[in-house]
Amino acid sequence: MMYLGIDISKAKLDCTLLDPATDKRKTKAVSNDLKGFEALSAWLDKQGTAPGDVHGVMEATGVYHEQAALWLTDAGVRLSVVNPAQVRDFARGLAMRTKTDGTDSVALARYGALIQPEPWEAPPLEIRELKALITRLEALETDARRELNRREKALVAQAPALVRESLDNHLAALKQEIARLQQAINDHINRHPGLKADRERLLSIPAVGDKTANRMLAVLHSRKFRSADQVAAFLGLVPVEHQSGSSVQKRPRLAKNGDARTRAVLYMAAIVAAQYNPHVKALYTWLCAKGKTKMAALGAAMRKLVHLCFGVVKHQTFYQADWQPGG
Repeated sequence: MMYLGIDISKAKLDCTLLDPATDKRKTKAVSNDLKGFEALSAWLDKQGTAPGDVHGVMEATGVYHEQAALWLTDAGVRLSVVNPAQVRDFARGLAMRTKTDGTDSVALARYGALIQPEPWEAPPLEIRELKALITRLEALETDARRELNRREKALVAQAPALVRESLDNHLAALKQEIARLQQAINDHINRHPGLKADRERLLSIPAVGDKTANRMLAVLHSRKFRSADQVAAFLGLVPVEHQSGSSVQKRPRLAKNGDARTRAVLYMAAIVAAQYNPHVKALYTWLCAKGKTKMAALGAAMRKLVHLCFGVVKHQTFYQADWQPGG
């Protein structure tokens, strides 16, 4: 097996092909588009390497890795999409102090050869479309909040009428577009019976509203999770301890190595769940009574919500307030 480290940027792919048996490396840079993907395939052919004999490794870099990942997977390459933070730590362990696109691709190839990360599976088309709609909606909502803040400042500063009118017009347009995107998301989910049914199950959980349900729907259908703990780890909700001897005793913190926007949505849902969801409230109250900080208890509440979301989707059932683990 040959290992192909692929460093992703908006414009190009820097690639290193590593033979772990001989430690020989060959490099290639191609554009991050269809023409570049085809050039990469032709280059691999010249090296006498069939797609099935290549394990590609790339970092998750927002939208810039997605098309390359889909194309390589369709071409028959075994591909892993890994967490950038893990690769950085791995490179430090190899004493790779220099950071360039070329050295990053080497680190990725070596990471693949030594760690053997699990293969990436392309999310279904309907999930990729759902994620794109959610991302666009959240961007518009962010713009609307900024305009509201600007409008408030304009009123306090007694800005000219033309400025206030411009802000009002832009806010009205944003609200109209937000409503259109919200309807588009609902229509998209309703067109897919499986997504629609799972969304209804997620909404049956107290404190899980439309935004949380849509986010978790996209997460849970994006890959085959074996357990709720795996979902929590994927979202960066696993507590990480930092202790050494008797002098270093830091409080555990969330790993935060997943999607920050999903964690933000779960955080707001956990605040509500700590008051109104029977399972989450019981856990939150118990942890606070044991002396845990409110933030630590909320982190546990977020994980509990993830477990509940995973449970209703996995078992294809609605939330049950009297459910007990192992029952």
